[in-house]
Amino acid sequence: MKRAKRWILRTLALLLVAVIVVLAVWTWIALSFSYSTGERAGYVQKISKKGWIFKTWEGELAMANLPGAMPEVFYFSSRDDAVAKQLQESLGRRVRIRYDEHVGIPLNWFGDTRISSWVWNWWTTPSHPGNRTDR
Repeated sequence: MKRAKRWILRTLALLLVAVIVVLAVWTWIALSFSYSTGERAGYVQKISKKGWIFKTWEGELAMANLPGAMPEVFYFSSRDDAVAKQLQESLGRRVRIRYDEHVGIPLNWFGDTRISSWVWNWWTTPSHPGNRTDR
């Protein structure tokens, strides 16, 4: 009876370790490879630091194609405090952000958005697209 109980405990322990290893490898792969890279322009309307375990900066970029049109909201995350501070200072101003998009992240510990878009660079842009003065 003790042998059977010991075998069950070892099997459960190995199963638990296997699940943790698979989850860790999956997370590493999802965070290491980006699904897409791109740029978006709009107005930063919100940025705040959130998270239960790993704190990330979560923000919203309102993108309107035509004046008076309903803006599309792009949700993004940033792990870089310096980028987040600069985005906070540009709240309400038109900015252009560069991001990497990661899909398949198993847990939302690394950002609130369903598809995590990690912002790693930004520029302030003029209100009129004809007057480009990028930083």
